Amino acid sequence: MAQAKAEVRRAAAVAVEQEMRAKTQEQRAKVVEAEAQVPQAMADAFRSGNLGIMDYVRMKNVQADTSMRESIAGTEKSGATAADVALMRRVVGSGLGVKASGGVKGIEDAKAMVEAGATRIGASVGVKIAQEASGVKSNNVTGNY
Repeated sequence: MAQAKAEVRRAAAVAVEQEMRAKTQEQRAKVVEAEAQVPQAMADAFRSGNLGIMDYVRMKNVQADTSMRESIAGTEKSGATAADVALMRRVVGSGLGVKASGGVKGIEDAKAMVEAGATRIGASVGVKIAQEASGVKSNNVTGNY
């Protein structure tokens, strides 16, 4: 009896998960559809005078800034590079901290980021970095959780 009830609950949970996946796909499709309309809307705004060239330049600057922050924060697939960190350090100056994450896979990466200007390191392989810094070699810690 208990096993049958557990199976019913499991089947219900699977059904809810499938429903949520379907809803997620539907929402993603709506986002893609809306994004496809942006260039036409911008062209219409330019023609009607509701959007000027400086508005467009400001928007492109915000997009570039967002892209740079995503790269440095490691939210892009490639993760941060020492060049990204150096660029951010030049942009923000010495008054703000710079955190490198997403591209730090070991002690050598961490050292390169600090040399480039990072004041903090975000890494899922912190234990591995600490082991390497203390001279302990271990391939057991991968950061893939």
